[in-house]
Amino acid sequence: MIMTETYQEYAYSEYFRTALPAHWNIKKLSLIADQTRNGFVDGPFGSDLKSNEYQDSGVPLIQLNNIRDGQHVLRNMKFITQEKKQQLSRHIALPRDVVIAKMADPVARAAIVEKVYDEYVIVADCVKLSPDLSKIDLAFLVWAINSDAVRINAELASTGTTRIRINLAELKKLKIPYPSIIEQQQIANFLDHETAKIDTLIDKQQQLIKLLKEKRQAVISHAVTKGLNPDAPMKDSGVEWLGEVPEYWNTKRISLLYKESSVRAAKAEELAYPILSVSIHHGISDKELDEAELDRKVTRSDDKSLYKVVERNDLAYNMMRAWQGGFGASKLSGLISPAYVVCKPLTVINSKYFELVLRTPNAIAELKRYSRGITDFRLRLYWDEFKNIHIPVPPSDEVDAILEKIIEIESKYKKIEISAQQQIKLLTERRTALISAAVTGKIDVRNFKAGDTHVA
Repeated sequence: MIMTETYQEYAYSEYFRTALPAHWNIKKLSLIADQTRNGFVDGPFGSDLKSNEYQDSGVPLIQLNNIRDGQHVLRNMKFITQEKKQQLSRHIALPRDVVIAKMADPVARAAIVEKVYDEYVIVADCVKLSPDLSKIDLAFLVWAINSDAVRINAELASTGTTRIRINLAELKKLKIPYPSIIEQQQIANFLDHETAKIDTLIDKQQQLIKLLKEKRQAVISHAVTKGLNPDAPMKDSGVEWLGEVPEYWNTKRISLLYKESSVRAAKAEELAYPILSVSIHHGISDKELDEAELDRKVTRSDDKSLYKVVERNDLAYNMMRAWQGGFGASKLSGLISPAYVVCKPLTVINSKYFELVLRTPNAIAELKRYSRGITDFRLRLYWDEFKNIHIPVPPSDEVDAILEKIIEIESKYKKIEISAQQQIKLLTERRTALISAAVTGKIDVRNFKAGDTHVA
């Protein structure tokens, strides 16, 4: 009887034999590596390298987050001492080695080690492959490993549920298409050239999305602090962060508009309220957080009586994220973390408008100035400081008009952003398909030249 692993391997080999050009072969990664003890190794076990041994300088590590989109990305770098490197000499990766991630996302993604440093050390869940460059073109090797044709088989050979992992033994058995060295080089040149064009188009769409967000914020900021009438006579507000406002607007201290509320859930009705969060991007959530979000976003407690009550139209903010725009006007009654501040209106006002005011860049700078703490990530904005900040107060009918205009603005920019995101999705799919087609010979690139506009 054929074992499952053997059958999968056989089936995959048969797939390649029928899918690849007749003059191509397939080869296991283990046969492409240098046939030495250190030619194909994974990172040290956790007991050999602990996080408390990480340094700010020294010998750089290669971690899972350094292997991204076919590139060895030098960000969020960690280092170890020379002494520790000597203990882990078997796990050293050199420029022109290939590093492979054993964990998603995606599993078995690969990159060529950068030349920025003379040597690196790989960590657990990373693999170093030193290719025998007499057998394989380095660039083609990475294109092939990162192709869907190989990735799908890597996923089949992986284990795990929430986050899959492939072990070193299965990685060594992974097969890649194997044309001649000359054809490998042609395929790599073709993919370098064609994916660069696609990447440029993707980058333009991403830049468009970034510009849209900046433009949207600028338009909203102007609307909530200067009004909608460009011809309205202006006056000095007397508030440094605000500057000029329409001359018929008021400015008031927050304490004249809101009072702090520290009411905790006690009544049966309150204890049944949904648990909400305050985001620096979206304000107060309008639905109950699920279990994973609760653990991640708020200080978790099963005792709902510890949570603060927030009612519809209350303004709330995260003390530690206020300086980043962590404000929200509640759309419904709910419960929020006791680490948040609840501000209850003293009169009939629309808190959504003031949320938008407090999210403007100038207001955020003012909020940071009033926050207390040693470093940015320890800053807290307490009610006693917050209540003294001055904000604009237009007539209520103008507030309604501003909010209606902002809904229109949001809709307009959202449509353009969705279109740009769709373009990115299509381009990304085309890029993925192009790579798989090239490394499996569906596109004949043997006569490709960089000036070609189309390859059949």
